Amino acid sequence: MRSLLYLCTALAVIALAAWAYRENHLTQQAMNERRALEREIVLLDETISIQRAEWAYLNRPDRLRHLVDLNFADLRLVPITGAHFGEIGQIVYPLPAPRAEFSDTVEVFGAIEHLSAPSETSAMPDGDAP
Repeated sequence: MRSLLYLCTALAVIALAAWAYRENHLTQQAMNERRALEREIVLLDETISIQRAEWAYLNRPDRLRHLVDLNFADLRLVPITGAHFGEIGQIVYPLPAPRAEFSDTVEVFGAIEHLSAPSETSAMPDGDAP
């Protein structure tokens, strides 16, 4: 009986060791993937900052003005002034949709009934009249 207990204990220790090794390996793998992703994020952040600097360089007002002057014959671009904008009063708003008119009659299964407040006598139970 004692040898069976020792055998079960040894098997449990071996199984736990295998589980711990597997979990350690998976943890190390996840940490390596995290580090790789962090490096990629840093690289992409640097790339974005470089592209923002290039965009700012290409959109310098003096450079754009020079390009407009060079290509005026083809593009006919002119500087934007206040005359290019309209007044608020010039905006045409759509007319509101007409509202539907409702009557106090309702057609129920082909019959027309008049809607009215229920009478006080029909709301009270039989024999409880005031």
